[in-house]
Amino acid sequence: MGSKRSRDTERETVNQSGNGPVLPPMFDRYRDLVEGRLKDAAPEGGEGSLPALMRYHLGWVDPQGQPAASPASQGKALRPTLCMFACEALEGDPAVAAPAAAALELIHNFSLLHDDIQDQDTERRHQATVWSLWGIPKALVAGDAMQSLGDLTMLQSEGPPVPPEVALRVSEILTEGYMEMIGGQCLDLGFESRTDITTQDYLEMIAGKTGALIRSAVHIGALLASDNEAATQAFAGFGSHLGRAFQIRDDYLGIWGDQGVTGKSTDNDIRRRKKSFPVVYAFEHASGASKDELLRIYGQEELDDPDVLRVMAILDELNADGFSDSLTQASAQRAVEALQGVELPSWAREEVNGLVDFLARRLY
Repeated sequence: MGSKRSRDTERETVNQSGNGPVLPPMFDRYRDLVEGRLKDAAPEGGEGSLPALMRYHLGWVDPQGQPAASPASQGKALRPTLCMFACEALEGDPAVAAPAAAALELIHNFSLLHDDIQDQDTERRHQATVWSLWGIPKALVAGDAMQSLGDLTMLQSEGPPVPPEVALRVSEILTEGYMEMIGGQCLDLGFESRTDITTQDYLEMIAGKTGALIRSAVHIGALLASDNEAATQAFAGFGSHLGRAFQIRDDYLGIWGDQGVTGKSTDNDIRRRKKSFPVVYAFEHASGASKDELLRIYGQEELDDPDVLRVMAILDELNADGFSDSLTQASAQRAVEALQGVELPSWAREEVNGLVDFLARRLY
C-alpha cells in the first residue's frame, strides 16, 4: 500500500505551539485521502450558498467563497484518521476506509455547526463561526445538510472488497454512534442549569457526546479490515477510553489552555456556566465558603470578570487541574491496554502509543 511505502520517510508534523507532543504522522499520512473524499462529497457553490457555508466551516474557503489562504481553520480530522489507522493496523487497505472516514468527519462537523449555535460561540479554529456570519437559520440548515452528506457518503463504503452486509453494519454503527452523540449533547445542555452533577454523571455524558463517535470511528475502521470479532471489539474499547481522555483534556484546555493555540477563548466555558469536568469536580469536592461561592456564582444569569476569577481560584484550591490531568492519563493508559491482546505490526503498536500520548498531553 502506498502509505506504507512512505512511512519511514514521512515528515513529522509539529504542533502549532512548538511545545508539547507533536501531531503523530498518521494525521499527515491519511490527510489527502480524507480530503479528497470530503471534497467529492461536499458540492461547490457560490458565495453565501449552502455548499459555500459547509466548505467555509470545513476550512476550505473564506466567507466570500474563495480558497482559504491558510489551513489554520481546518481541524485535526481525528475521527477519520482513527478510522483509517484502525483499518491499516489490521492489515487492511486504508483507501477502503476512505468513504467511512469522510462520513465520520462530516457527521462530526454537523455536530460542531449545531454546537456553536447552542453554545453561542463566535469563533472556532481561529475563524468566525457560521452562525455568527450568516445567522442561526442558515447555520442550522448547513448542519442538517452535512449530516445528510455523512449518511450518503458512508453508504459508498459498499463495493469490492467490502461486502454489502459489512457496509450496512458500518452504516448502522455510524448512525447509532451519532445518536449517542446527540443524546450526550442534550445531557450536557441540561447540565448547564444544574449544580448537583457528579463526576460519574459527567463521565456517562461524555461517553455519548464525545466517546461514541470516536469509538465508532475505530470500530468501523477495524470492521472494514477484519472479521475477527475479538480484534474489532478491542478497537471499539480502545476508542471508548480514548474518547474519555480526549474530552477531559479538551475541558482542561478550555480553562487552562493557551487561547492563541486553541483558537477559543479560555474563559468562555466558565462564563457560560458550562459544567466541564474541572467545574463538576469542584462542585463535588468544594465545601464551606468555596461551595457557597460556586452556588452563588453559578446561580446567576451572567458571570462577570470577578466571578470568573473566583471560580478559577476555587479550581486552583481544589487542584482541579491536577486531578483532571491524572484522570486523562489513566484513561489514556486504559486505551493502550485495550489493544494489548490484539496482534499488531510493530509500526502500528508504536503509533498507538504516540497517538495516545499526543491526545492526552496535547496543547490544542
